[in-house]
Amino acid sequence: MESIKDLATNPAHTRWMYPLLLLADAALCGVIIEKFPYTEIDWTTYMEHIEIYNKGERDYKNIVGSTGPLVYPGAHVLIYRILYWLTDKGTNIQLAQYIFGLVYLGTLAVVLQCYRNVKVPPYVFPMLILSKRLHSIFMLRCFNDCFAALGLWAAIYCYQTEYWHWGSFFYTTGLNVKMSLLLPLPAIGVMLLQALPSREAVTQAMIIFQVSIGYGYPFRKRAPSYFPRAFQLTRQFLYKWTVNWRFVPESVFLSKPFAISLLLIHFALLYWFFRTRWIKPSKRQPREFFQMIREEPRDQEQIARRTTPDFIMTSMLTATAIGMLCARSLHYQFYAYIAWATPFLLWKAGFHPIVQYALWGAQEWAWNVYPSTPASSATVVGVLAVTVLGAWWGTRKEYEGVERRGKLEEEQEHEHAE
Repeated sequence: MESIKDLATNPAHTRWMYPLLLLADAALCGVIIEKFPYTEIDWTTYMEHIEIYNKGERDYKNIVGSTGPLVYPGAHVLIYRILYWLTDKGTNIQLAQYIFGLVYLGTLAVVLQCYRNVKVPPYVFPMLILSKRLHSIFMLRCFNDCFAALGLWAAIYCYQTEYWHWGSFFYTTGLNVKMSLLLPLPAIGVMLLQALPSREAVTQAMIIFQVSIGYGYPFRKRAPSYFPRAFQLTRQFLYKWTVNWRFVPESVFLSKPFAISLLLIHFALLYWFFRTRWIKPSKRQPREFFQMIREEPRDQEQIARRTTPDFIMTSMLTATAIGMLCARSLHYQFYAYIAWATPFLLWKAGFHPIVQYALWGAQEWAWNVYPSTPASSATVVGVLAVTVLGAWWGTRKEYEGVERRGKLEEEQEHEHAE
């Protein structure tokens, strides 16, 4: 019994478990591609967009496919141009599926490393490979959210391991595939300002800006068309496709008061986490915190030490979960941003393992109900709310421990110097 408990709870075992999980999931991916039918949703439209682009069109208003116009930034266009070439103008669907299978496995490998970096216990890891909807998004739908999710997790890993420039590059690449990655940006800004001297933090902001400009460079002569379309913040949403708000009447869903209320709740939650969690490594109040932009604090080294891999991952994923909770409408492909974040946040919440699996199972069920129902959509919102609030409560004493470890390390360094 003790050996079983040790296998389930000792993070040291993930060293040999994660390759086995990857191999098991690789086999599962092969079975899914060979045995389950591909479902056409957006792939043909993506290819139609690229075909128009390849003919020389650079005005986003004129790049329109069978299911709608091009509404994604320049990195999306670059990636799908490569896929267009690799898959014989998008006709070799099975090859595309295998490419997305590799993208899935690559993203999973990065996710597993991120989890290992913060010493998540092994019992959490099965939740990372058992999602039916996530496999479908990657290998049976070929959505561009797959590449955005890869960018997010690659950024988390690079930030955890202090490859700051690469982290900002991968984050910006994901953002320029799909603007959903705007959601973790507030947490990234707060994190970088604590992990790095102010000048270096500004450098990271400039990398994000410059890489975004680089991806949009082919459309520079049509910038008034490119930016409003690629980063469209006023998009209209259809009630029939919503996964998260089916339990409210359509008249409410389409109303401005509902949209404004969600926006205000989003801002309130971001500020609440910012004030009570995200700036804790700085040991400053919000007003004092923003002064760090202008003047590097004397205790910058200690602040950076407290900005741990655990803090980085928790901050970025809570910001993402808050955004998903308050989103006006979630579509099924948005699960790419939630599926691998939820197990970590439920663990951070401190829930009993049985509760973690129950909430994860409820979420997985809800995202596999098609079309969504009042019950499934209420479950989607409910689990996201429990995840966000649980992560906030579960980290209430965490930074006291970080501070104690920091002081111990400082004392040990001082003794060693003497």
